[in-house]
This record gives sequence, C-alpha cells and structure tokens, in this order.
Amino acid sequence: MNATTELASKGENAVAGRDKGSSERRITLTPPVDIFENSQGVVLWADLPGVTKDRLDVKVHDGNLFIEAEAVVPTPSGLRLQHAEIRQPHFARAFSLGSDLDASKIDANLKDGVLQLTIPRRDEARPRRIEVRTGAE
Repeated sequence: MNATTELASKGENAVAGRDKGSSERRITLTPPVDIFENSQGVVLWADLPGVTKDRLDVKVHDGNLFIEAEAVVPTPSGLRLQHAEIRQPHFARAFSLGSDLDASKIDANLKDGVLQLTIPRRDEARPRRIEVRTGAE
C-alpha cells in the first residue's frame, strides 16, 4: 500500500474474555488478512475458517470497517468430542478507511471460509487522464 490509502489495522492480538451470562471463556482471534491496492481501490481477503454468512457481520461506521464472525465447528454424528482448544472461535478485526475510499460501495463475498471485500476509490480520487489540446484547436 502507498501513503495515499489509509487502511490501518486496529487491535492485532487475540483477546480472551467471558461471554456475557456465561462462565465459558471466549477467545477472540484476529483473522489474518491480505490487502491489495490498485488505482480502482482496495481488495481485502480475510481468513475466517468455519464461518458461515449468517454468523458474519461486516460494518462501516465513522470511517472504520469492522469484521466480526463466529465459527461453528460441528461434531460429526456418532462421535464424541475429546479435546477442543477453541470450540467456537470468535473473530474480530477493525480497519480505518482512508477518505479516498467509497465505503458506500463495498462489495463483500464469502466463499470457503475466505471473506473478500472490494472497496472502490471515490470517483474523484481515481486517477484520470487529462486531454491536452494545442492552441490551434
């Protein structure tokens, strides 16, 4: 990324806490992301294994992008769970969006546990070619 786009991550560590009304510990993981930038905007890929669309929440508020999700790891029928380090992982990550990005046109796609967010640049922030005329025209 270059200096013109602000897509800075906030909160890089996993956090352990308790669910409200529960004695169970809930671990919040920071999903790994890849971010690519071009003249059209930014594409963000976040790894969210085991997450389904109904357990994924992507929000934009006050120039910040928030990703929250919970994975469900089902136990196959006929088997008994012997050991689980993280039974229902919770994912959370936040980013600050630069003013040159158009948050109202974000496109989100979830496939095979990978979230792809396409964040276009505002039209006025995109590079454009200026036609140069000669004095005789």
